[in-house]
Amino acid sequence: MLNIENLTKRYGKFVAVDNLNLHIDKGEIFGFVGPNGAGKTTTMKIVCGLLDATSGSVMVDGVDALKSPDDIKRKVGYVPDFFGVYDNLKTMEYMEFFGSMYGMNRDDVDEIADGLLELVNLSDKKDVFVDTLSRGMKQRLCVARALIHNPDLLVLDEPNSGLDPRARFEMKEVLKNLGAMGKTIIISSHILPELSEMCTSIGIMDRGHLVTAGRVDQVMNHAGGNTRIHIRIADMNNFEDVKKEIDDDNKTSAEDVERIHRRMLKKQMQKRRIFTGF
Repeated sequence: MLNIENLTKRYGKFVAVDNLNLHIDKGEIFGFVGPNGAGKTTTMKIVCGLLDATSGSVMVDGVDALKSPDDIKRKVGYVPDFFGVYDNLKTMEYMEFFGSMYGMNRDDVDEIADGLLELVNLSDKKDVFVDTLSRGMKQRLCVARALIHNPDLLVLDEPNSGLDPRARFEMKEVLKNLGAMGKTIIISSHILPELSEMCTSIGIMDRGHLVTAGRVDQVMNHAGGNTRIHIRIADMNNFEDVKKEIDDDNKTSAEDVERIHRRMLKKQMQKRRIFTGF
């Protein structure tokens, strides 16, 4: 489905993407992981025909993304890291507007939009103004909009950014359903465990380089799946509470351990009426 060879993007002397090579098969859910500035968004925009590359090759289902950006936009659905919604439109009007951008007739758009809104659990919101939707609903609406023309490849740039836990779960379920339908998906995030729960393969980027890529279990092991984590408890009074929460879930990550410990410390400090910035 997607084949990237020797992809490089430079801004003057700064190299945003450095000789990237990547292959993604049809039906895969591929996760890009890395910090801000790693090159994830730049790579995605090039794949979607929104940004020129300095050198290299990008093929999407046989179409050259660098030479035929207009053709590639019909093959790709893109959800950027900002909503891009029109608040003065109702949900169905929003879908109809984007359908018209692809030259679709009104009847086809309405039929397809009904199915997509049901897919993202927004069927009961189609006559509601977009500005009344929650952040999570707006993000799911953007996914529905990106699918209106039935693209071969769906690209999502940090779709869970700023979402609360429930909205994250709902987004994850939508993407799992799309994967079960055979859609090829690329999704980016800062959080490796988050992507490991929904992706079939993962690539880790840093400073423009693809550090590693492969099946989820392979990458998780490469990223430190067997690393021993040492925890220092600053307040021994709450040690047993922290230990109990960790023991309750043997899948607790290092990030979760820190969160649990901070919460316990905050409770202890509040009992002592000590101000905390946690």
